[in-house]
Amino acid sequence: MADLSVNFAGIRAPNPFWLASAPPTNSGAQIHRAFEHGWGGAVWKTIGAPVLNISNRYAGLSIAGQRLLAINNVELISDRPLDVNLREIAEIKRLWPDRAVIVSAMVDASPEAWREIVMMIEDTGADGIELNYGCPQGMSERGMGAAVGQVPEMCELNTHWVTSVTRLPVIVKLTPNVTRITEPAHAAIAGGANALSLINTINSVMSVDLDTLQITPNIGGRGTHGGYAGPAVKPIALNMLTELLTDPQVLRSGVPVCGMGGIVTWKDAAEFLLLGAGAVQVCTAAMHYGYRIVEDMIDGLSNWMDDKGFATIADVSGRALPQVSTFGELDLGYQAVARIDPDKCIQCNLCYVACNDTAHQCIDLVAGNGVRVDPGYDVRVNGKAVADTRPTPVVREPDCVGCALCANVCPVDGCITMVSVPGTQQSVSWDALTAQRPEIASSWDAMMAYRAEQGIEIH
Repeated sequence: MADLSVNFAGIRAPNPFWLASAPPTNSGAQIHRAFEHGWGGAVWKTIGAPVLNISNRYAGLSIAGQRLLAINNVELISDRPLDVNLREIAEIKRLWPDRAVIVSAMVDASPEAWREIVMMIEDTGADGIELNYGCPQGMSERGMGAAVGQVPEMCELNTHWVTSVTRLPVIVKLTPNVTRITEPAHAAIAGGANALSLINTINSVMSVDLDTLQITPNIGGRGTHGGYAGPAVKPIALNMLTELLTDPQVLRSGVPVCGMGGIVTWKDAAEFLLLGAGAVQVCTAAMHYGYRIVEDMIDGLSNWMDDKGFATIADVSGRALPQVSTFGELDLGYQAVARIDPDKCIQCNLCYVACNDTAHQCIDLVAGNGVRVDPGYDVRVNGKAVADTRPTPVVREPDCVGCALCANVCPVDGCITMVSVPGTQQSVSWDALTAQRPEIASSWDAMMAYRAEQGIEIH
């Protein structure tokens, strides 16, 4: 079996699946139960400044009957007394010495406040500290959370105040609510961070109730922005992870990154690992399905690693990173076309509609007798409509640009595949082409001349 154990910035755990700092890690009793199910670690719900929470706290995004594709929360950090949290942290670490117990912290931006909370955390025997620079609601208005993470100078300064007074590994949790995620990352590293984690929640307003006209969640007739998380944010998290782990300054520092944002299954976790994460954190999925989901995560990742021949998490981490590129480095001569498997096609014609209305008009509807038909009209043979002549979508490959919209709207797995075909134009990247012929980037006449040379037709 594959070895799932991790050593993340000196923090050891039996597997890379950790619960994120959030309601699932609010108390010792919860974390004890989570560890019984097999979670490799937990980041304690953020402790620090005193708060009062509100209700309602959550709003969910549902589409076509699928619940909780995303969640918006306006919950603050832990509202449990500090001494209670600290006592339970120490107890959990005593009971579970092999699990990663990390404490998330957030206090006023002063060296005194940070020193005080750090000393308390160290006394619990916790394995590490995560600095919450990401919370976008409630705490940021008080100069904490995202208010620190969005200002690189504050990020570096606050991090330095912590790293200068502790021997514990310090993880800085980054906010996604910035233009360039690398800037606060550089600041955290300059402040002495031992590791980074991302993403925290995205600033959002979930919805407006069309019956009551109230923003959701409705808090006594008012609403506010909150933190957006769940499966819908995974592509954003993966992008920010790759931005960090392809950044030369981050790479030179050698700091590991813990990935989170939309992880529901072992497959999601494997994607984060392949893009360079050293461990992963999970929140919304645990809130939706309970702690037991980690059992499938462990089995699924272990079996996949065995199938692929990966012995350790280190063998997986970063394996997909060499593929990451800029648009300017991509091969303009590469060509793919859509192919529809007629045996799998259910003739819903969604591909035709998508292509005809919003893409490149290269899919025809063809009747059973080979006649191209106009949608919206009955297909008739000898004047009578017949079921077996219902039109089937067929791709005109010479006109297909390989956009893959049809493959993405098709409801049948494997019915439409994108197939590589021999390219008819020069294999060259945009950067290389414009270096050779810079006029192409600024003159449509030059562009059209190049297209004519290469036989490129845009219909």
